[in-house]
Amino acid sequence: MRYLPFLIIALLAAALSALALLHAPWWWIGGAPFLLLTVLGIWDFVQPSHTLMRNYPVIARIRWLSESLRPFVQSYFVEGDTEGKPFSREERALVYRRSKNIEGVQPFGSELDFRAPDVEWLEHSIAARSGKDANIRLDIGGPQCAKPYSASIYNISAMSFGSLGARAIETLNLGARLGGFAQDTGEGGISKYHRKHGGDLIWEIGSGYFGCRNQDGSFDPEAFKARAVSDQVKMIEIKLSQGAKPGHGGVLPGSKVTAEIAEARGVEIGEECVSPAAHSAFSTPAEMMEFIAQLRELSGGKPVGFKLCVGRRVELFALMKAMQSTGVQPDFIVVDGKEGGTGAAPAEFMDSVGSPLREGLIAVRDALIGSGYRDTVRIGAAGKVVTGVRFATNIALGADWCNSARGFMFSLGCVQSMLCDTNHCPTGITTHDPLRQRGLVVEDKAKRVAAFHENTVQALVHMAAAAGCDHPHELRPEHVMRRVGPDRAVSLRDLYPQVRSGQFWDDAGATPYGREWAAATPDSFHALAPAA
Repeated sequence: MRYLPFLIIALLAAALSALALLHAPWWWIGGAPFLLLTVLGIWDFVQPSHTLMRNYPVIARIRWLSESLRPFVQSYFVEGDTEGKPFSREERALVYRRSKNIEGVQPFGSELDFRAPDVEWLEHSIAARSGKDANIRLDIGGPQCAKPYSASIYNISAMSFGSLGARAIETLNLGARLGGFAQDTGEGGISKYHRKHGGDLIWEIGSGYFGCRNQDGSFDPEAFKARAVSDQVKMIEIKLSQGAKPGHGGVLPGSKVTAEIAEARGVEIGEECVSPAAHSAFSTPAEMMEFIAQLRELSGGKPVGFKLCVGRRVELFALMKAMQSTGVQPDFIVVDGKEGGTGAAPAEFMDSVGSPLREGLIAVRDALIGSGYRDTVRIGAAGKVVTGVRFATNIALGADWCNSARGFMFSLGCVQSMLCDTNHCPTGITTHDPLRQRGLVVEDKAKRVAAFHENTVQALVHMAAAAGCDHPHELRPEHVMRRVGPDRAVSLRDLYPQVRSGQFWDDAGATPYGREWAAATPDSFHALAPAA
């Protein structure tokens, strides 16, 4: 019985082929497909790699076909509007509407279950504001920065040329220029597509030092200076870790290093690009602060900060102590949640390593407040920030601005096909195939990028105004409520109490972080042994 379908196919192929040869050639119309399936079945029967195909020639291939179609069937015919992952259909539709300047309204009430655990809502005010005078920009640059940057409160998160195709990078940069916000380059260096339209850039420096490296992969100060002084580069961001795979390096095979990628990364064509798990330019928190000071000087005084997915909090506190011991401060810290991830990453890392954005943001907020640096160091937040409510909640919990990667990919036309790592992206965004990229029209999609940015920022402004705030930065944890049981909801102020300014220096033991603060040292990323 296992071979019956194959035998039927073979018999039909033989019969139709005989009719074509002996009666009339037009029988080949029906015979040719069965003949091809017969050849395929013979191959399945003798090949050594797949047990199912050896036991069920031809018919077993339905399994692989079903698997390839499953994501599309699941997305378009099975999932509800609020159920899809990583982003629901409702979230994606909201981005599409805003990128096309279509009003994001929904009829007949919400589809959410407000009795469900962990559901959150913003408390509105009877004395609501208009929001028309809200300032949606902020200055980034502490007391040691000579050239502060007036940034938008919503910017494009790190996506490298390599993970995205040329047209996608070019379109995002043109959109950033049209909308007056910034594009983070990702760790792949500054390509000619980043430079083409002159949009503001945040240059991310990863452990591979692409665009500013020596041949051995070490940091090259002169190469860094040559690019960092460009007027288009507004800030420098040291990448310590990223949400999708914190603590994990990466390798771009030499076969994928084209002339354009080689030029952007400062490597040879066809040379393997290695991003180590850790930096070689520094090995202690104090050395990292000195590296920040060096980059600030080489760039002519531009804001310099770092990005991380929060892991061991003792290391975060070690950085705070290094700021105090060296006298050097970063101008900003970007918190990348484990929800982030535009490229492919090991499943175990995506699911089980690193802190989600909220926990990471609260840890960084409290570290800066408790050590007394919150007033001079800005905080950015990245991780699935595509809606006004998620934006508002991050601001309420301590972020000064937010970044988004996949939100802006949706504005380019991404349909969440989950083919980012295959070079077969159907919308031409994460592929280097010129025929697939052809579908992405730069001038048209750049307008959508700018529109999505503008409408998302306005959604934040309107939500803050509804809460009685003249400016989004007036949002506080008590503005957001969260259900913690069937009949109980609490504010985020009660759920995540803050430390007081400078408390770590005089009374760290009274905080939830006392043991980790005591174990932190500016001379090592490793914790001190507990006192006897």
